[in-house]
Amino acid sequence: MRALISVSDKTGIVELAKEFVELGIEIISTGGTYSKLKEEGVKAIEISELTGFPECLDGRVKTLHPVVHAGLLAMREKQEHMKQLEELKIETIDIVIVNLYPFKSTILKDDVTREEAVENIDIGGPTMLRSAAKNYQDVAVVVDPRDYDKVLEELKKDKTVSLDTKFYLMQKVFMHTSNYDTMIADYLKKERQDTAFPETLTMTFEKVQDMRYGENPHQSAAFYREIGKRKGSIVDAIQLNGKELSFNNINDTNGALELLKEYSEPTVVACKHGNPCGVGSADTIMDAWIKAYHADKTSIFGGIVVLNREVTKELAHEMIQIFLEVIVAPSYEKEAIEILQSKKNVRVLQLTDISVPQPETAFDLKKVNGGLIVQTIDSKLLTEDSRLEVVTKTKPTKEQMQDLMFAWKMVKFVKSNGIAIAKNKQSVGIGPGQVNRVWATQQAVEHAVELIDEEATKGAVLASDAFFPFDDCVEVAHKAGITAIIQPGGSVRDEDSIKKCDEYGIAMIFTGMRHFKH
Repeated sequence: MRALISVSDKTGIVELAKEFVELGIEIISTGGTYSKLKEEGVKAIEISELTGFPECLDGRVKTLHPVVHAGLLAMREKQEHMKQLEELKIETIDIVIVNLYPFKSTILKDDVTREEAVENIDIGGPTMLRSAAKNYQDVAVVVDPRDYDKVLEELKKDKTVSLDTKFYLMQKVFMHTSNYDTMIADYLKKERQDTAFPETLTMTFEKVQDMRYGENPHQSAAFYREIGKRKGSIVDAIQLNGKELSFNNINDTNGALELLKEYSEPTVVACKHGNPCGVGSADTIMDAWIKAYHADKTSIFGGIVVLNREVTKELAHEMIQIFLEVIVAPSYEKEAIEILQSKKNVRVLQLTDISVPQPETAFDLKKVNGGLIVQTIDSKLLTEDSRLEVVTKTKPTKEQMQDLMFAWKMVKFVKSNGIAIAKNKQSVGIGPGQVNRVWATQQAVEHAVELIDEEATKGAVLASDAFFPFDDCVEVAHKAGITAIIQPGGSVRDEDSIKKCDEYGIAMIFTGMRHFKH
């Protein structure tokens, strides 16, 4: 029995090779792996001795040879194959231990050049892996060091690797090479930047964890992360306390984080079921918390809270007074961590780069039955050449403009049809996900009155994620005491809403840009 060993990751390889020698398995090796084995006193044949052809082109060509691939691909049960090997004086190779050039770690370096990345594209390794995996009935091919013990155990017990294990190893090989090739293709696509949407779309992700269940207990789920340099993402957060994150925790927290990134001043966002339920901005993070909490003291219970400033011990003391599922902040005072850890179930995460936005080229993906719809993320608040257009006789004051922009950021992350009402940089009413806009407006007003007080909407401003199809939303806003409105405009009946605003002395601004979120 012969084994070919050629690895970049040399974890455990010397120990494995020594066990192979004990079992009477002849070892063939290459380059740095051969040198490592020789240094450790492990007997091995260098690949050039086997092929009769020297390694060349700085090691680019060493295993790309018929002696190697015929030894891998020959089907032992086919007499014709074995006869040809005998005539060619080629021996079979029964075990392949190969892992690939570190392309991933290379491209993740800050100063990597294209030339360096390309030089770390493995050619011989994937070729050997595919040859061995194709002939899995006869060849055990190992790409993951975590499988060394499994293979060794079977060799010691049965002097062979079972067919079931070989098939398992084959599957891992093709998953691994697919992942490797996709990383290369993705890197090259980003280098060229010639099209956002290629004719074929391949993506690769790495598993972070299996999950207890998905959106509901009867659904299974796992969490995967993108491969690449990303900052400000929940996958990079460090968990300091609490149970592992659930499917819904991750989904809701991600939405809350994306809204938080819209604000530069001290801000707190509370989220529930994918919608913001309380948002507050202030001069201090404590005051921002007070605003977010008092915006909806009911819905925040069991919710997600994200903050863009350090959590102080005073703030931590306030936060543990209610049940929260997840808290995320860029940092925590030492005493704050101790206070929060007194609640063993609250998931406390630290995300240092919490304010870093996603790159504008990032994709938003939605799986549909039989396909996938892909779009770039909604990375803008206003169009680059947009000028806010005041379309009413009444002009917004400076304070109203601040609240209008606060509300416009917020409504961008409210499920459509979405309405957000704000006052003094505090959300006071949110109407998400209704099937018509007037219902969303009514709901936002009703929530404000019910959850805060009857004066909550007096002097407040209102943001709508899309245009008003009729003037009925203005009617609802007027009755609630709303004094200014921001919306995209673009309806064939815009003039009706403008006239109604003029009638009631409400200031209204058109943005020329909508923010549907489905």
